[in-house]
Amino acid sequence: GNSIGYKTIIVMNDNQTPMDFVVSILVEVFKHTEKTAQELTMKIHNDGSTVVGLYTFEIAEQRSLEATKLARTNGFPLQIAIEKE
Repeated sequence: GNSIGYKTIIVMNDNQTPMDFVVSILVEVFKHTEKTAQELTMKIHNDGSTVVGLYTFEIAEQRSLEATKLARTNGFPLQIAIEKE
């Protein structure tokens, strides 16, 4: 079988990170289109969290770190989780 484990990346809602910032992270870091990024951001806002991508372990780690770093640099507490498939 295929031993490559994929990981889902989940972005959590909070009351401080602006929605347009979340959209920009989804576009820049997770390579979503503007339209998809806006839909995902609404899901995060309405549902409390949503899956934003499925990646191999290294890429999942890299992108979640990049997104977290961008958020912290801008002073936002955005939480990003990596889950095993």
